[in-house]
Amino acid sequence: MKASERLLRYIQISTPSSEKSETTPSTECQFELANLLAEEMRLLSLQNVRVTENCFVYGELPATEGLEHVPCMGLIAHMDTAPAFNGIGVKPQIIPNYDGGDVALGGTGETLSPNRFPLLSTLKGKTLITTDGTTLLGADDKAGVAEIMTACELLVSEKRPHGRIAVAFTPDEEIGVGIQHFDVSGFNANFAYTVDGGELGELSYENFNACGADVVFRGVSVHPGSSKDTMVNACLLAMEFNAMLPSAETPRDTEEREGFFHLGDMEGDVERAKLSYIVRDHDAARFEMRKEQLRHAEKIMNHRWGEGAVTLKLQEQYRNMREKIDPCFFLIENARAAMRAAGFEPFEAPIRGGTDGAQLCYRGLPCPNLCTGGHAFHGPYEHIAAEDMEAVARMLVELASIAAK
Repeated sequence: MKASERLLRYIQISTPSSEKSETTPSTECQFELANLLAEEMRLLSLQNVRVTENCFVYGELPATEGLEHVPCMGLIAHMDTAPAFNGIGVKPQIIPNYDGGDVALGGTGETLSPNRFPLLSTLKGKTLITTDGTTLLGADDKAGVAEIMTACELLVSEKRPHGRIAVAFTPDEEIGVGIQHFDVSGFNANFAYTVDGGELGELSYENFNACGADVVFRGVSVHPGSSKDTMVNACLLAMEFNAMLPSAETPRDTEEREGFFHLGDMEGDVERAKLSYIVRDHDAARFEMRKEQLRHAEKIMNHRWGEGAVTLKLQEQYRNMREKIDPCFFLIENARAAMRAAGFEPFEAPIRGGTDGAQLCYRGLPCPNLCTGGHAFHGPYEHIAAEDMEAVARMLVELASIAAK
């Protein structure tokens, strides 16, 4: 079965994760896809296939005879889709021999256009898979899941020599918490790759250092008619705090390795207000400086408005994988060679976010990130070309062969 055919099958199963849940998986629907994948893995002759109580799917493709000594390579993708946009009831549009122009998204009347997404025109002549505009597509990361499954099938059917291949499909990557339950020792790989990137050829081994920041403001509520020198408006405190941060260091104003403060949520009234940020930077020293800026703003405002007026809470999320990849750079060299063997050129791009692999790097499993071929993730304009998916699956086969040498 082709990778694109698998994708069309998998996206019919809705798997949005949920930030409001405190369980792993955050949504029970992810088990439906997990159980389907486990069944398919057994049919493809993978061994030790299992689905855990936390909705992780594990299995392994045994080494071909004589290559049992080769270090084990892992392949990882995630099953959940982003909760920020509707991922339920996906109705894909399939456009053979795409002409390179605008694509009408039939469910809403919106248009997928090269004017907004310039890379779209590079897919001319390919079979384009899009949404109908009412949902996301789910190629992030069901395309990665499909490509790994197809690569396993190709390794078996073509009898390509390879060492042991460990495979894992994970829940809740989109909310950044599922990987905490990943069984690194049970996975038993020497190194791995997440297949969770974008454009064909993208190869990533740098990502943001990341933390969350919740800032709570305590005000004094008094009748506005008699509040002279007494009222302290928590909403105004929040505005004052935000004004202390660099106004041009937001996601809209930054790119590549430039960091930012991103105000993602705000709530409040006179008595209490709250701002929630995500803080990102590729450079570890600048990342620490960003956290210090927040602490300094908290200190200044408490001095101005009284101790306890502002309370800052930082939550560490993930770190830049680069320092863990550099000592085993053969992983990047192998990936470059595999992409070229599969017929496309690699290019390296820092991730303006994080991956499961970034966290696994700091748990002893070096894990750079490979492309899926997808574009415009997390929204109604998400799209992917079938031919690019097949190229990625072929690249994974070549990667297994190179690792075996």
